[in-house]
Order: sequence, then C-alpha cells, then structure tokens
Amino acid sequence: MDEFIFPKSGLIIISRKWPEVLKFRSHIFEGRVFHHRLRPRKHRLSYQVFSMLIDLDELPILHNQLKFFSYNQFNLFSFWDKDYGSELDGRSLAQYARNVLSDHGCDLTNGSIKLLCYPRLFGYAFNPLSVYYCYDSSSTLKVIICEVSNTFNERHSYLININQSGGKRVHHSCKKMFYVSPFMDMDSTYHFYITSPSDRLTVFIDQHDDKGSLLKASFSGYSKILSDKSLISLLLKYPLMTVKVIGGIHWEALKLWRIGLKTFTRPTPPENPITHVNADALKTKT
Repeated sequence: MDEFIFPKSGLIIISRKWPEVLKFRSHIFEGRVFHHRLRPRKHRLSYQVFSMLIDLDELPILHNQLKFFSYNQFNLFSFWDKDYGSELDGRSLAQYARNVLSDHGCDLTNGSIKLLCYPRLFGYAFNPLSVYYCYDSSSTLKVIICEVSNTFNERHSYLININQSGGKRVHHSCKKMFYVSPFMDMDSTYHFYITSPSDRLTVFIDQHDDKGSLLKASFSGYSKILSDKSLISLLLKYPLMTVKVIGGIHWEALKLWRIGLKTFTRPTPPENPITHVNADALKTKT
C-alpha cells in the first residue's frame, strides 16, 4: 500500500495508486524558450522549460489541495504575491491586478485573471516576463498585461486592451519603456504576438529599431494537467530550472560582453510602472 499525506488539509489517503487527480482552472505549460539576436552580432539560445498558468483566485484552493505547492509559504513549488506587481501594499496579487485594470478603464471585477509565470522551486524564481490574461464574466479575453522584470529588481508592465473580436492571436506594438539588458538600446519598439491560452500557448516578442528586427524572443508550450503527480514529474525533469534561468541570463551576458558588444547605461525606470499600450481603446466592462 502507498500512503499519501496532505498535511495542509489533514487528509491521509492509503491506496495502491496515486490519489485521484483534482481538476483545477490552473494548468501547466511545458515547452521551449527561444531567443535570437540578429544584430550587431547574431546570437541564439533555446531551452526547455515549464510555466504555470495560475488562476489568481484559485491560489488558496491550490494551497489547500496540492501537497507540493504552497501560496505565500515555502514548499517544493510555491507562488508568492510579492514576486509580482508594483507596491502591493498588503493586497493580494489578484486584488492588485484588478486595481490596475480599474485604474486603466477596464472593469473586469467578475472575470478571472490567469498569470503565466515560473513558480518558485525550492523557494527561488526569476521571471523575465510574466503574462496576465484578464477575462470578463463571460470568459472572453479582454486585456493582457506583460510584466517585464530585469536583474536589478525592477519591474514594468505593458497593458494591452484586446479590441479585435473572435481572434485567438493578439498583436500590438509600443515603444520600449523599460531597461532590460545592457546590450540593448532603449530606442526601439516591441511587437507583441500573443495567443489566447487553450491546449497550446505562444508568447512572441519581436523587438525592432529603425533598421528593422533586432531581437526575437518567444515561449511556446502545450497544456498539462496540474496535479501533485505532474509537479513531481516536472521537478525530476527540471530540478534546477529557476536557477538555470537566472544563471543562463548572466552566462549569456558574459558571452556577449566577451565578444565586445556595445553596452548601454541603465536609465531611471519610468515613474509610472504601467504603460497602457493602446489607451485610446474603448473601455472594457463586464
């Protein structure tokens, strides 16, 4: 007999099989990250990762019903509100995100918000890009927020209203407002191509300057059920993934520095932590 103990809920299950999989609104997406710098020196990297697409309102349920995942508490896998957003001031991340939406004319009080991110593994994570998918009460995707983090503990978000109807891919462009890499000029433009999550998900950013495409970065993955069994499977497959992400960033930066790429001084971050990409779009209501 196998014994499965769920200390947070006080539940003990004795069975020859893994406990029955509970169905959550949150999912896992396993796939590949791809970066391709085209100028002034070509440079390419690609690696396998997994992300979690977390329904922010479901976090307390995940905390109580998953053995190896915790919310604002240490575990093998964990999610902490303080790893995201700007000046939460004691609010949950769900409350913070809804306040940001409301402040930008998007009243989605009764809709869900799902966040694509790396969870903490053994208490550590670094998310270069986290994506909020914001839905209205009829489960229609209305807003996407791309939250960018740099290695200087700074964050900035690009809020995109979705005003096309029936399309599964979002495409918008805006001026780069936030310093990310010392090897990339601020005088450039982001082109966002993002698909609505389903059994597959893609986030693609094409950075341009006045000479054309400068950097292409993407994540594409396939959905998997979120369960204790799938978490352990991912832990065995990617035991040091979150450390690898930050280590890879610094290793690639060292290689770029060694080949003599020009560096750019880090400016003061924008006073407003949110850039509303298409502020002229119609206000979004539930």
